[in-house]
Amino acid sequence: MRAALERFRFTEFQLLIVPSLMAIVGLLTIFLARTGQATWSWADIWVSLAYVALLVGVSLWFSATGFRGDQALFPIMAMLAGIGLLMIQRLQPELAERGESWANLASRQVIYLALGFLLLWGMMTFVRRLNWLRRYKYTLALTGVVLMVITMVFGVEINGARLWLDLGFVLVQPGELVKVILVVFLAGYLADHHDLLTGHYRLGPLRLPPIPYLIPLVFMWLMAVMIVVLQNDLGTALLFFGIFLAMLYASTGRLMYVVAGLVSFVIAVYLTYEMFSHVAVRVRNWIDPWASPLGIGYQQIQGEYALASGNLFGTGLGYGEPGVIPVVETDYIFAAIGEELGLLGTFAVLALYMLLITRGYLIAIRAVSQFERLLALGVTTILALQAVIIVAGNLRLIPLTGITLPFISAGGSALLANFLIIGILLRISESKWDRR
Repeated sequence: MRAALERFRFTEFQLLIVPSLMAIVGLLTIFLARTGQATWSWADIWVSLAYVALLVGVSLWFSATGFRGDQALFPIMAMLAGIGLLMIQRLQPELAERGESWANLASRQVIYLALGFLLLWGMMTFVRRLNWLRRYKYTLALTGVVLMVITMVFGVEINGARLWLDLGFVLVQPGELVKVILVVFLAGYLADHHDLLTGHYRLGPLRLPPIPYLIPLVFMWLMAVMIVVLQNDLGTALLFFGIFLAMLYASTGRLMYVVAGLVSFVIAVYLTYEMFSHVAVRVRNWIDPWASPLGIGYQQIQGEYALASGNLFGTGLGYGEPGVIPVVETDYIFAAIGEELGLLGTFAVLALYMLLITRGYLIAIRAVSQFERLLALGVTTILALQAVIIVAGNLRLIPLTGITLPFISAGGSALLANFLIIGILLRISESKWDRR
């Protein structure tokens, strides 16, 4: 009994009380707002009860197996995923009334969440070390390139972006897995060639590594440009290149690389804007959506109306009209939160992301090997950049992209990739205990 109590993760279990109560009370609020009745039964909130059971089950499994990793990361993720579950449940009736193909959106989200928890459980149960990934970095990189090429050639174009593969029974987004593969490759490559990349010979005022070691770095720049041109997706290109620059700077400490990378990326984007009409259309719509208020600008305009109508406290969960925003369940779910939960609700969501990202970077700082340190930094940067890009897009600070809000937006591929990231961070957080 004493050994079991020593293994029990008290901090994590206590922190899970808040997302558990939020899931139950939130879904009950949505149900009462939808029906207008004061009576309810436990069957009406079975989704939240199942979600709470998953949270408790995973936490107890961590305790039973003696897992000693970070105890705050999982509850923060649970809070964000719970908000996403509530928002999808709330949007379900409006999307069904509009006759959209996402009519069974809520059911799909529950299935994807269950698969995400299963993936997290499987990773924490069967994957004890992550250093083996370092040996297969080139194989993984090749796999990622093949997936991106297949998507560019055979992908399905939705809302102007070619990001999905149609497998017949489900649409998958290979780019969500590729971003994790990219981080694994960069972590292994930068850890192996750290000394060479910090500067080897001079070219005028610049200190450059040997040319062969620059080739993978140039390839990353080319891949980002190809994504913009062939997939019409500035968001994924910005995400990939941002991950690359963050990891390169963390590995070398050379600000010159970051500045050169940003300048070259801006020049490339400007050239694609001048050369390709579909890129120019998206940029012009970002600058002035009112030029086509009932056409391509309709989504952004409705999103801004939703955010403005939320005021400080919001209209109340279930009492807004976020369903009028096209593709609200993915692109504009942050605007839906702003409408129904108000400015305070959006601040709370942003605070949760700040806590999640801070925790991820702390895990990176405490990692015991260079590879794990870069890996933790890279996957945390994925979550950070995704949150920044989609929130900035909703606020019209940058052009809207196809990036999803981590753990909150609807979608299977993105949600599973995010659970994989949490599994990686949790496993790295335990490495310091394993090496003692």
